[in-house]
Amino acid sequence: MKQEFYDLIIETNGQKLYDFTKKTTNWIKQKKLNNGILNLSIQHTSASLIVQENADPDVQTDLINYFNKLVPMNNKLYVHTIEGKDDMPAHIKSALTNNQISLSIKKNELLLGTWQGLYLFEHRIKTQKRKIIHHFFGE
Repeated sequence: MKQEFYDLIIETNGQKLYDFTKKTTNWIKQKKLNNGILNLSIQHTSASLIVQENADPDVQTDLINYFNKLVPMNNKLYVHTIEGKDDMPAHIKSALTNNQISLSIKKNELLLGTWQGLYLFEHRIKTQKRKIIHHFFGE
């Protein structure tokens, strides 16, 4: 059994989904990770991780629009507003989604469905530098 770690840094530029599937699968291939579990964890409270459809970009647009309607950027609704109109809504969106995802690796392949990809879901408006920790445990 072995463990491997990888810190993936993604610079975001506004609210959207950032696909990092290829970077993760390349790391899996490079490290020759055969069978095991990959845990992904984002070290931020205003962005999240999701597994989502990677074929039709309209899905991403609809997700962003839905979350913005669900959690509006209106400082009159929140007490915590010190970092701007997107601050508290970003924290709420992050609480509604995932900060960790665990996935299986089998025979050096990440087990995702045909139309699934890995995404950093950025909830802030301004440019951010995000870290996604990859922790593999297996063979």
